[in-house]
Amino acid sequence: MSVGRLLSVMLLLQSRGRVPAQGIADELGVSVRTAYRDLARLRSARVPVYAEPGRKGGYQLLDGYRTRLTGMSQGEARALFFAGLPGPAADLGIASEMTAAWLKLLAALPAELGEQAARTAAVFHLDAPAWYREPEQTPYLTLFVDAVLTRRAVDVRYRRWRAPQEVCRRLRPYGLVLKSGVWYLVAATENRIGTYRVTQVLDAVLSDERFNRPQDFDLGAYWASYLDDFQTRRYTGTATIRLSPRGRRRLPDNIPPEVVRAVDSTATAVGDDGWVEAVMPTESTDHACGELLRLGTDVEVVAPDELRQAMAATVGVLARAYGLH
Repeated sequence: MSVGRLLSVMLLLQSRGRVPAQGIADELGVSVRTAYRDLARLRSARVPVYAEPGRKGGYQLLDGYRTRLTGMSQGEARALFFAGLPGPAADLGIASEMTAAWLKLLAALPAELGEQAARTAAVFHLDAPAWYREPEQTPYLTLFVDAVLTRRAVDVRYRRWRAPQEVCRRLRPYGLVLKSGVWYLVAATENRIGTYRVTQVLDAVLSDERFNRPQDFDLGAYWASYLDDFQTRRYTGTATIRLSPRGRRRLPDNIPPEVVRAVDSTATAVGDDGWVEAVMPTESTDHACGELLRLGTDVEVVAPDELRQAMAATVGVLARAYGLH
């Protein structure tokens, strides 16, 4: 029996309300039988857990019952401070609330754990934006936070990449995602669930409409599926290229990791000088041309002809600009 797991069951019921045995098992990574045993042990310890029968039933604590935050390990105390890194909190407009929560947590922890947690917070800093890029301006981010938490629809004017570039939508926000320093809103329209880059929102107004987010919607699972689908749609073609040894070393600094992996998995030697031939996925001719030109003379495009011609044309324009033709 794990005392820590029993505490986790109590905290789960305290925070979620009614939870079926299968839900407890899934959350804690144990079998349903183990979940039933843990619930029985809690009852034996006089914790007021009771079962609600029926299709929507489950287990819950007696109304008003609360447990104090006890039994926290050193690692768990440290982990709490990673959830409060200041950059995203400031973006979301909750920096002062996060600071207040930290202080209350420190006051509630035993002295030794409080010191450990404070030291952890002092030696880690999150700087989300990528190198060579300014942080994006997101004036409507806090409005979307409010909409997500209060489940209110938002009327937006949004700028997208395809025509018509400016569109108006009524969105029902399901959640927010921070990806490489960029905030994305996951929201439903009348027809589908979509992803919207917050910095591309030109106007946003909270509406009076209230909505219910589907109980089975999982933001993390949706985002993972969205990324997989994005990668599938992103690369629409392939190119055969030849790379020098220096070109292969420079590759990770100039093209995305998934393209590097594709090159590494298809690379075959084409001589005794270390050059290799490989196949890489491409988004478009123009995009591939721009990426490969960064490698200079360490790359040669073998196919398709359209990309070879685009590379040659660009090099020709550069040569004329520098008075070489």
